[in-house]
Amino acid sequence: MKAYVFPGQGAQFPGMGKDLYEASVDAKQMFEKANEILGFSITDIMFGEDVEALKQTKVTQPAIFLHSVILAKVKEGYFKPEMVAGHSLGEFSALVSAGYLSFEDGLKLVSKRAMAMQKACEQNPSTMAAVLGLDNEVVENICSEIEEVVVPANYNCPGQLVISGSNNGIDIACEKLTEAGARRVLKLPVGGAFHSPLMEPARAELETAIDNTEFKEGVCPIYQNVTATAITNPEEIKENLKKQLTASVMWTQTMQQMIADGLSSVTEVGPGKVLQGLFKKVDRKLESSSATL
Repeated sequence: MKAYVFPGQGAQFPGMGKDLYEASVDAKQMFEKANEILGFSITDIMFGEDVEALKQTKVTQPAIFLHSVILAKVKEGYFKPEMVAGHSLGEFSALVSAGYLSFEDGLKLVSKRAMAMQKACEQNPSTMAAVLGLDNEVVENICSEIEEVVVPANYNCPGQLVISGSNNGIDIACEKLTEAGARRVLKLPVGGAFHSPLMEPARAELETAIDNTEFKEGVCPIYQNVTATAITNPEEIKENLKKQLTASVMWTQTMQQMIADGLSSVTEVGPGKVLQGLFKKVDRKLESSSATL
């Protein structure tokens, strides 16, 4: 079975999407529509060289979403997924590409999500750290013993787990995890504790927007972050999406489940090659590629 997977925040790069814009009339129309919906020229930032402007959450998230979704649209003749998944933000790209959400509604939700997360970060100064070389259980136990907010946020692949929490909580956790034998503990350059209880204000805001958005039947199952299982029911998808901002991204479990369900090849749609690399860590023999023009 062939899967298409969609990257999350962090995959952005200056000039992203410009080749799509220039190569396809459909792509150009979608980018122009996005400028209209967002109320600012995101194409100027995406196609430009200002790395800092591109790093703002309110820009980064829609930019990655647009790159992924428009690339899938341009490749429509070849785009025949039997399963889809997206890492964090990428779940929205996957939902649009598989037909569960319209392009316009998906972009509005992503923009709302980005703004809400930015606001939550300002309300609760917080951060994240990548933990390499420890079993999940060891990381989970250490997080649970700390009195500050610290939780497993992204199960990226075996031996790589990102934790999320208050600044002080993450500092304490980094020390304890290093003592416990982690190969490396690296604080990440992010603006807040994504996928943790500190995102609750953003989750509540996004929930209302999701409730007011129409979800339809899709072309194939989507493996969602909070369940790591194949879902096709639009109502169930909505409920899982509402939980996503404060719940862990179960990406390791998602990859394992897709493979158990018969995955034979995976194509990454959007900027970067991070997800292909993660799949290779689960199954070295798996066929993987990037969607290109």
